Amino acid sequence: MTDPRHPPVFDGHNDAILRLWRAGPARAPQNFADGPGQITVKQAQAGGFAGGLFALFVPSGPLPDRAAFRSPPYDLALPAPIDRASALAAVVGQAEVLIALDRAGLLALCRTAAEIDAAMAAGRIAAVMHLEGAEAIGPDLEGLEVLHAAGLRSLGPVWSRPTVFGHGVPFRHPSDADTGPGLTAAGKALARRCAQLRIVLDTSHLNMRGFWDVAEAGLPLVATHSNCHALAPSARNLTDAQLRAIGRTGGMVGLNFGVFFLRPDGGIAPEGTLGLCVDHLLHMLELAGEDHVGLGSDFDGAPCPPELATAAGLTALRAEMRARGLSEALIAKICHRNWMAFLRRTWGG
Repeated sequence: MTDPRHPPVFDGHNDAILRLWRAGPARAPQNFADGPGQITVKQAQAGGFAGGLFALFVPSGPLPDRAAFRSPPYDLALPAPIDRASALAAVVGQAEVLIALDRAGLLALCRTAAEIDAAMAAGRIAAVMHLEGAEAIGPDLEGLEVLHAAGLRSLGPVWSRPTVFGHGVPFRHPSDADTGPGLTAAGKALARRCAQLRIVLDTSHLNMRGFWDVAEAGLPLVATHSNCHALAPSARNLTDAQLRAIGRTGGMVGLNFGVFFLRPDGGIAPEGTLGLCVDHLLHMLELAGEDHVGLGSDFDGAPCPPELATAAGLTALRAEMRARGLSEALIAKICHRNWMAFLRRTWGG
């Protein structure tokens, strides 16, 4: 029986599969069981990490130099676009890692809410395949159906670089996300097809015009790993109007643990950032509503508060929420119930 004071966490975003793929697919089962990184089976068990959206992500060579984040303000150039052949090879390779972990019994690759429930009840990590940046899909949507058949149930049209589908935001502080044009014609077609296939469309990394284009398509607005612009004015964070729209459309926002998206100055210093996590959660709850806020850790993709150095540290986040006066029922909603209710609304069942 689950301890009500330690509700399981269903996480909106992590980059564990990228880490495992880069380290070598043959070693992925061993590394995921108990190896380096922020999410392993051992750490998940210690922290009550029960599952989440596991991203397939195509890297742009070296990621932005984190030294820049030590001296805000900053405005880093967008990485160059990625060609489809390279993106497809990386996505297939990472999908194979995810499938291998499923076959090894280290997680359960889930396609429905019922499968997530079953995995969590059995004590297996429930993994949903997510695509962060849709470069592996052709402008005519070639490849989308194959990825959906393989288990894809969530995607973001862009990371922080342009694609044929839309435009991402730069790593810029201070700034809002009004940085250019929104979804292209191909991006709007992708949004329509995602709605038909019941694929979650993630607006994290999408610029402001693209966000509102998704709203105009009639889809619930989802930002799997984004924070509050009012508290930390990064281009990656959401304005109050965007947070209200997420609640109004029945969507979800997941708290990103990345310290430079938590800190008001956009810096990388980790001190005091666990408390900032709850500051952002409280602002999200006020504007989006208590049924539309969850977690989107960005584990294995961003520097986190020291208390959240790995998934084992999720106990510290629950304790901080409790210390700040959040009720047990609300903590359970934030940890997993809101994500699960949203996925049932989106997928059915």
